[in-house]
Parts: sequence; C-alpha cells; structure tokens
Amino acid sequence: MIPDIRIEDYSYDLPDERIAKYPLERRDASKLLIYKDGRCSDDIFRNLPDYLPEHSIMVVNDTKVVPARLFFRRQSGAHIEIFCLQPVEPAEYVKAFDATGACKWQCVIGNSKRWKDDTLYYDTEDPELRGVNLRARLISREGQTGVVEFVWDGSKSFSEVLDLCGRVPIPPYLNRETEAIDLERYQTTYAHIRGSVAAPTAGLHFTPETLAAIAKRHIETDNVCLHVGAGTFLPVKSSRVSEHPMHREPFIVKRSLLERLAGRDCTLTAVGTTSVRTLESLYYAGASCIEKGKPEDVGQWDPYTREWPYETEETLRALISYLDANGLDELKIGTRIIIVPGFRFRIVDRLVTNFHQPQSTLLLLISAFVGGDWHTIYDYALENGFRFLSYGDSSLLFRR
Repeated sequence: MIPDIRIEDYSYDLPDERIAKYPLERRDASKLLIYKDGRCSDDIFRNLPDYLPEHSIMVVNDTKVVPARLFFRRQSGAHIEIFCLQPVEPAEYVKAFDATGACKWQCVIGNSKRWKDDTLYYDTEDPELRGVNLRARLISREGQTGVVEFVWDGSKSFSEVLDLCGRVPIPPYLNRETEAIDLERYQTTYAHIRGSVAAPTAGLHFTPETLAAIAKRHIETDNVCLHVGAGTFLPVKSSRVSEHPMHREPFIVKRSLLERLAGRDCTLTAVGTTSVRTLESLYYAGASCIEKGKPEDVGQWDPYTREWPYETEETLRALISYLDANGLDELKIGTRIIIVPGFRFRIVDRLVTNFHQPQSTLLLLISAFVGGDWHTIYDYALENGFRFLSYGDSSLLFRR
C-alpha cells in the first residue's frame, strides 16, 4: 500500500543564516553529528573513521558534476538559460559527452516564453568561445522543459564544449552565482563518471587523508554511480507525498560489488542518500530479474505496493547471473524509488549525510532510516550550531 504521508509533518524552521553559502576552508573540518541508539553527539568529520566498525564496507557515489548551465541569447537580445538534464541523442552519457558537432539533451529552459523557434547563440565576448560558435535549437517543449539540439563548429567533443561554455549548477537555495571556488568544491575528491547536475553532497567532506584513515581500519571502500538529476532541487508541492512524482535517475553498479554484497558477513555504510537509493534499488531490480528474466527500472512505489517474498541475497544473485549470462561487468538501469517512513531497508546499515531542506523527499528518507526520530537529530543540529544543506555539516546515522 502506498503510504499516506502529509509533507507538512516533515517541516522545521530553517533560518537563512544557518544555510552554508560557501564551503569551509578544509573539507574535513566540518562538524559531524553522530546519531546512535536514539542519542546525538558531535565531533569533527576528520574523525569519522573512529565511528565506523572495522572490517565493514563503505560505498560512495563517484558521479561527477558537469557544468550543465548554459546561457544563450536570441537575435533580439533576450537571454535564455538552458540547464542540461540528460542526453537524448545519443542517449548514453559517455556517447553524448564524446559527440562532436551536434547532440540532443532534455533540458530545463529558463525564460522559456521568450524562446520561439529561432536559433539561439551562446552569449560570449571571448574570441576562443566564439570560434566554437555554439548554437541551440528547440526540438520540442513541454512546460519549462524541452528537447534541445546543440550544434557547434570544430572538432571539440560536447564534454569539452561544456567545460568551455558551461557553469557549475550550484543549488538555487544558495542565492548566488557560481564562483571559482565551486569548480573544485562542488565536486567530491573521488568524482569519476560525468553526468550529474547536482553533487552527491555527503561526499564533499572526504579528503584523501580521511579515506586513508578509513582504509587503515580495514574498511573496504567501493563505489556506485547514480547521476543526480535536477529533481533533487524540486520541492514536494503536493500536500500528500503520494502525489509527488520522482524523476528517473540512471545508475551503475559493478558486478564485483554485487558479488561482495551478496556474500558479505559485515555491515555497510552508505555515503549519501544517492548511494542509499542506488543500493536499496538493487533488491527490486533483482526481484524483477527473478520474475521477468531481466532487471527493470525500479518504480517509485515498487517497495510499497506488494509483499516481496525474496531474500536479499537471492535477488543479488539473480542480478549477477543475468550479467554473467549476457557477458556484462556492470548493471546499468534507472530508479525512481522514493524512500519514506515504512520502507524496509535491506542493505544499508549506516548513513553519512548532510542536513536537508524541510519538506523534502530527502528528509523523508532520513526519517525512514532512523525510525521516525528525525526531529531528535535536526533539533540537536539547530541547537548546536550545525551548518545546513549542500555546503553544510555532516552526520553519521545508525539505522534504527
């Protein structure tokens, strides 16, 4: 049964001055809230390894943020912002970034009413960028989104074009333009696979030194890749969560990690809500593999609409068998999963995460993870000077 949840029950007062507008000088100098057995304490993030069990597993999201905001002008002089969401042609991220000359993307279009059917030109005074001659053509439109064809001169790939012309899409609640510091700090130190339009912000605190200290405790670190979509910025506008649509986000999980998860005899820490959503989606992807012979995208309400009879290891083994039968090393599908109170966690035992916006799907996930006790955590953070949202402080939550 789809849970009947009122979003107003997941609200709290967040003063603007508690939102971190910029990162701290050192990534691992942020505060760390530890929630365990219903109690909160605090420390500094660089000491995170001391709270993780030895011989456990930690999973991070190694997606890389792309400079997906582009600013164009009409011949009339009107300025149009185009925010790339996901590739359409070529549909695979790697092929889309490697494309030369032209490609098509699903985009959010700012000031869209001013864009008719004419060609837009990239707005620049830089002679080098003028040589690229980047243009945008509207293929189709639905509300504030549409399919846009980008066309440019020369032999540069679209990835290189974005690096030259695009801006890092920092969250709108920062209420400022992208600055030089964001090019480095709105990216994890282990970011690898390009495709996100928002950072998996729980990972922003990690430094090479922190990761080395984790390794010294015989904690195995592995990675998944979920490309974070613009949906992460969207508020829940419906009074009932059941009416809120989740956007599809593609993810990649290696066969070797599936094997490790299926045979593990230790606990697991997920870094970030994106890692949680990826890992917990594996059960339902595996269940579809058992029932239909292949893994399918995970639907928003799949965990709630029926009883699932399979053991977790059984579903993971089904995914491994599917990959082996098809000569694949990676599982590549998508998920729309929403994790709300009542969700049954099957893989993740601990969560490293930042502090999230009121009335957000991420706060619902936190509530589900700590058995509804999110107020204890957020009241403690507000009373003890923690900084909130993307550039804010961190927490380590033990599942209840």
